Amino acid sequence: MMLLKQLVCVVGALGVAVALPADTADTANAPPTFDPVVRLDYATYQGSRVAGGAVEQFLGMRFAKPPVGDRRWRAPQEPAQEDQVQNATEFRDRCIGSGFGPPGGPGAKYSEDCLFVNVFKPTNATVTSKLPVWVFIQGGGYAANGNADFNGSQVIQQTGGNILFVNFNYRVGVFGFLASENVRKDGALNVGLLDERLFLKWVQKYISQFGGDPNHVVIQGDSAGGGSVSYHLTAYGGKDKENLFAAGIPESPFWPTQRTVSQMEFQYTRLLNTTKCDSIDCLRRLDTRTLSRASFPSPFPEGKPGDGFPMWYWLPVIDGDLVQDHMYAQFLSGRFKRVPLLVGDTTDEGTYFGVNASTAAEVQTFLRANYPRLEQWQLDLISTLYPKMEPFPKHAAYFPSAAAAYGDCTFTCAGNTMADAVTLFVGQKKAWNYRYNVADPDQMANGFGVPHVADIGAIFGPDNTQGQGQRSLRTINAEMVPLTMAYFTSFVQFLDPNTRRQPGSPKWENWGATSGGQGHRLRFELKNTAMETVPSESLERCKMWKFLANSMDV
Repeated sequence: MMLLKQLVCVVGALGVAVALPADTADTANAPPTFDPVVRLDYATYQGSRVAGGAVEQFLGMRFAKPPVGDRRWRAPQEPAQEDQVQNATEFRDRCIGSGFGPPGGPGAKYSEDCLFVNVFKPTNATVTSKLPVWVFIQGGGYAANGNADFNGSQVIQQTGGNILFVNFNYRVGVFGFLASENVRKDGALNVGLLDERLFLKWVQKYISQFGGDPNHVVIQGDSAGGGSVSYHLTAYGGKDKENLFAAGIPESPFWPTQRTVSQMEFQYTRLLNTTKCDSIDCLRRLDTRTLSRASFPSPFPEGKPGDGFPMWYWLPVIDGDLVQDHMYAQFLSGRFKRVPLLVGDTTDEGTYFGVNASTAAEVQTFLRANYPRLEQWQLDLISTLYPKMEPFPKHAAYFPSAAAAYGDCTFTCAGNTMADAVTLFVGQKKAWNYRYNVADPDQMANGFGVPHVADIGAIFGPDNTQGQGQRSLRTINAEMVPLTMAYFTSFVQFLDPNTRRQPGSPKWENWGATSGGQGHRLRFELKNTAMETVPSESLERCKMWKFLANSMDV
């Protein structure tokens, strides 16, 4: 055992991932088994091998100190020194969000001590490999860690062992996005985003130890993760000099209302009243469960009585530093990082979120609850462009209208705007857009169409997404997995989805439009994947949402 510890120290001094005997006992007939070990300058982690030994995984490594106690609502701090070899063979706790019950698959655990990173690497990668790095930022509406613990083995194998895959947790809900001048004075705003920034710096500092290239980091995120990609693109008004990534993949980018600190001051006051606290120090002394249960949403104060709760309550705010302005204003004025972009949405982005409305008036009430500064004439304009539509199974008459309106304003038009801006300010050949239109029988029968982030299982493989991959991707839609995965891994490797696309698949043309024109996108569809032009009806709707963006605080 002493020899094993000495070997860890020797190779650790070199700062590399190495394979060490998992068991020093003699075995008569079996070959020795080896577990990979990586020594960072603050801890040594022992991982494991998966995928028949082709992939090494290091799970649950700290990238920050636990944000608990007095560190609640403060910027994350670099991790403390660890003297003993740390087990990195299991996923660690996810970040707890707000409300009465966190989402998650079987066995998922949640706590405030949750700032962990997972790295998947080819077994043969060394410090000299300089492989492209795929960073995945999970979604969850900034209220939950909704896509934690994805397994990166299949995407690594799809490339022949030529990329690394990394994912992580960040603070959410009341723990990540409590907004008040009191928080700014004795802490930090948008600490969930600050967690992401510290993590990206961790990648820059340490990913070469796993065989990755810190100069070739591609950040992808779905939903709020796609919104996070938007925030990192626009960080510090687009003047971010840290060069934390080389390209972005916002998948169904989430652009909800984006309010100022003063607009959200009521949130802090209400939390004090609910918890019978009188200061942020008192809030920091509350136990996790009490604080989480006290953080249920309330209507925005500008709304009308009876409008109901907003769908999303704990959100990033404009802080004048990391987040300097609304998303539309920043992208339309070119205040964002100049990198290639692959962005897209599903056909029916809003079906998981739209109110099951029976009338147009109910659709307007739903929208006003989420965007309380919309005036009646603006709501009437929305109703004109989203009249009664073709019905969805198991839903009321105006549900399709509510779903289409919410899906466009929150996701689809955000992606189109990003593609426009990158084409205009970065280059004609730097933006690619898609629409995922692969019908799953279960979703269709339940009246959700091709819903929000339905593409996640096709991108990563349906067995690697903690139960979030649709069943049909293992059966009738199985051929969509290698096709979709090849485009995405090609972009990660070469910043171009076409370089290593699946043989026989169509070339993915660039978006092409610069200011709301008819962009070109790839339609993912069973037996019918092809390029298409954005319909004029969709362009008119996105033009309207852009016009209303200021009133919606987007």
